[in-house]
Amino acid sequence: MKERFKIVFLLIITLAIQGCSSTNVNLSKPIDQLYRDGEMSFQRGQYKDALAQWKRVRESLPEAELAARTEINIADAHFLEKEYIEAAVEYENFSKLHPNHELAGYALYGQALSNFKQIKKFDTDQVPLKNSKILFESYLKRYPNGANSLDAQEKIRECRDKQLQYELYIGKFYWRTNEYPAAVSRLEEALYNFSDLPRSDETLFFLGQAYVDKGETSKGREIYSRLLKEYPKSSFADEAQKRINKLL
Repeated sequence: MKERFKIVFLLIITLAIQGCSSTNVNLSKPIDQLYRDGEMSFQRGQYKDALAQWKRVRESLPEAELAARTEINIADAHFLEKEYIEAAVEYENFSKLHPNHELAGYALYGQALSNFKQIKKFDTDQVPLKNSKILFESYLKRYPNGANSLDAQEKIRECRDKQLQYELYIGKFYWRTNEYPAAVSRLEEALYNFSDLPRSDETLFFLGQAYVDKGETSKGREIYSRLLKEYPKSSFADEAQKRINKLL
């Protein structure tokens, strides 16, 4: 992941720090020296040390451009330290404070990726998943030709696939607990919202069974036939055909 920050880091280390050599009463070193110390720690992979130094720079209330660069550095250091909650907060704060900065798009993407990194299993907390999808979509809307647009598109697809897995999980739970109307409703919605994803054959299979168990055998047969027509090579195809034969 460190490659992700090379371009921005080169911009940072070439920054001319002007008007920042004075010391604060709470600082043992000049602000520009603390900033450079943070750079050195960052380059060595010592992100905790970099954070400590850059936070002292930020607390000294430096001039606007140095403040902005320090804030994005802090976000990056949290990210590389795998402190994704803290990184997301720092990237978001940067976006709010500097909406027109040259690194605003980078910060938005960083915020999205920090939320994405918080996603665990698809059947647990859905908040990071929803947030990351919204943020990646926002990034693409604002920066359709941005440096991370292709990756954002892929991440959105991954988010949608996890959302589909969650909807399938809930739909199958309703089916297993004999809540067939609820299962049908959930699986129909999943099929409508995620029809472009590879798991549609699985969705169709369990939707067909939910209709059959609900007592709507003709509708279930119709769904099974659709599965066979649209996904003839699906791993669910043989079982779907067997169930159709039983319904004849």
